[in-house]
Amino acid sequence: MKSLYSKFVVFTLGTMIMSGLIAFLAVNTYYHQQLKGKNDEKNMKIALSLASFIESEKNLDLEDFLQTQSATGYKIYVVNEKDETQQYGAPFRLKNLSQNAVNQVLDGRAYHGMRDFPTETFVTGFFSDELANTVGVPFRHNGTGYALFLRPDIKFLFTEVHYLLGGMVIIMAIISVLVMLTVAKMLIDPITKLTEAAIKVGEEQFSPELNIDRRDEIGQLAQSFRNMTERLSENDRIRKEFISDVSHDFQSPLLNIKGYAELLTKSDLPESERQNYAEVIQSETERLSSLTKQLMLLTSLDQLVSPLRKKTFRLDEQIKEVTLRYRWLLEEKEMSLSMDLDETEILGDPAFLEKVWENLLSNALKYTEAGGSIDITLTKKDDGVTVAYCDSGIGIEEDHMGRIFDRFYRADESRTKQISGTGLGLSIVHQVVNLHGGSIDVQRNKGEGMTFIVKLPISNNRN
Repeated sequence: MKSLYSKFVVFTLGTMIMSGLIAFLAVNTYYHQQLKGKNDEKNMKIALSLASFIESEKNLDLEDFLQTQSATGYKIYVVNEKDETQQYGAPFRLKNLSQNAVNQVLDGRAYHGMRDFPTETFVTGFFSDELANTVGVPFRHNGTGYALFLRPDIKFLFTEVHYLLGGMVIIMAIISVLVMLTVAKMLIDPITKLTEAAIKVGEEQFSPELNIDRRDEIGQLAQSFRNMTERLSENDRIRKEFISDVSHDFQSPLLNIKGYAELLTKSDLPESERQNYAEVIQSETERLSSLTKQLMLLTSLDQLVSPLRKKTFRLDEQIKEVTLRYRWLLEEKEMSLSMDLDETEILGDPAFLEKVWENLLSNALKYTEAGGSIDITLTKKDDGVTVAYCDSGIGIEEDHMGRIFDRFYRADESRTKQISGTGLGLSIVHQVVNLHGGSIDVQRNKGEGMTFIVKLPISNNRN
């Protein structure tokens, strides 16, 4: 597989060659279509002036005169009536002048070889050093007829200035190529580093070295890659912790069920102990069932790709309905409950929001001792609603406040000893509230217990 750098080098050189070829074809075509006739006319005037001067000077030394004229930058080819030829100046690369052209000039007619030179794509008209690519005029000297064919000596016309300009163009081209190759190397090196880092990330090495410090698009890409690897690393850590926590939370009740089930198989077991063991098995089974349901709910929240099924409903009535379901537990624990709910209509998903109030209320019931109190308030404002669940329970230490919404997180042993939980309820609450564009906060009461505050917009919720 060719590297990106080699492809760039080939592409750059190919572009230069192609651009040079296109430039040559364009300039050559322009010469044939626009300049060839003018060039023929210009050289014809020079040839006619030479012929006129020769004919006007009777005592002119023709040999010296033509030699002198060729030294000024012209190639001159002379044929007399006896078909004797003489070359002045540098020789032509190709002597392809036809006899008809020579006879035409000796007969007194001009020869427009430059103007009539073939117009073809790869035929360099101006630089074609051929005897046919000349202009021809007749003249007579000392009673003898001659045919004079003339064209500029291209090599002679290339002076020091032309060589300096040509050398400058070549040096510019070389420097341009070297600079482009250097720039390409600078651009491709970070891409190579990103590729190597991506391979390491694919191998679950989420801390690859990525020494790219740029402020352009590649620098932004590198920073995005770092952010992505950090998120992947965090997600990998959470995933492993999640698997470990799920395994632990399933393993404990399963071991208890297995152990007490084995005890129930004893034939001499007293009926009272048998009843206690059966109750433990039932309790652990309910715990597993609750854990399974909450895991399924979290999975559905994580994989939620379609919008929430929102509709407008009475939030205060929903909170009342949820609270009535736990009336038996309130009476059993002899707890007091107060509700101050404003009549409020809200746009949201009733099924998911119902889980929020169930988890917050069950959480308050779990960690509030018998004889305690729970206060629920619903306050409607112009920008949204605020729902608060305040209990007189055992509370949470400040050190644990920042992680209570993490999955499977339990604040401390004093809370988990009182009643078993899955550690998923508050995580579900947090995720559902976020999906509705709201926020949840928790704070310690001045006396005892905790207050959970949920803020939701009345409308314009995000999906």
